[in-house]
Amino acid sequence: MTTRRTCVACAAALLAAAPAFADAFWDHWGDGKAEVSAYDLVYPRYGAPRSGTAVAVFVTETFAPALGVKSEDPHRPAAETVPVMKLNLIQDFPTGVYDYNLMTSAFVSLASAAGVEARRTLKVSFSAQEWCGQVYAQARFESAGIRLVSHSYFDGEADQSTTLPAKGGLAEDALLVWARGLADPVLAPGATAEVPLLRSLERARLEHVGVDWDPATLTRSKKIERVIVPAGTFEVETLAVSMAAERTWTFLVERAAPHRVVRFVRSDGMKAELIASKRIPYWTLNGPGRESTLRELGLTPRPPRTP
Repeated sequence: MTTRRTCVACAAALLAAAPAFADAFWDHWGDGKAEVSAYDLVYPRYGAPRSGTAVAVFVTETFAPALGVKSEDPHRPAAETVPVMKLNLIQDFPTGVYDYNLMTSAFVSLASAAGVEARRTLKVSFSAQEWCGQVYAQARFESAGIRLVSHSYFDGEADQSTTLPAKGGLAEDALLVWARGLADPVLAPGATAEVPLLRSLERARLEHVGVDWDPATLTRSKKIERVIVPAGTFEVETLAVSMAAERTWTFLVERAAPHRVVRFVRSDGMKAELIASKRIPYWTLNGPGRESTLRELGLTPRPPRTP
């Protein structure tokens, strides 16, 4: 569990004054639990929409930026660590005889510490497993640049390493964190911002395109709407991202705290709608019989035997 920290962020033209991660924030997010949200998922693959599930896990951790990992060494100086919001997004869907299992992790700083600013992406990683093989990629955001490493079973993509310039932008893989107001830039209602956006590692691996910075336009609506999803009826506001080649993201975000994303849609046909959400210490629920918690999230436990 992360200790309480505070930070101060500068407001910019058309941007909201970024909220401080103070006591109210840590009373909720520093309780030693994770927010686990389950979604109905539609994912386009091989020319057809595939029905599956997504699970988004949001949890605060203490991060060691120099190592790019959760800090668990009790002797590591506090000056070498920073509190982060970690997102693990797991997407599972069938494609005929075999499943796709995708996982994206994003780490966003919650304070100005250890040489990094608050609300900055520090690391994103992505992996995919299916019957043809597996891939892994990660991007480390450092002052000297973005260090990219990837491994793939595809010919021509096997083992790659490169560095991109650091542009102080946002990672596409961290947009679910940004939509909740936890990553820069924090927009005021009705505001728009132009930012460099690091292309998603998920897209790079599945569509076989390079990772690079793309210009993106971020918007936040003024209008509050009511939306119905499997989890119920919510008052939401809309945040959107427009990128090159007419690629877009749309996020419907719960107006009330903790500002969960109740629906997110990508222009290629990917869509996810909230089924249920719980705050649980999921890492302790790994014993026999704890599969029952999945039912509380609207998910079906894995059967005893799978094809």
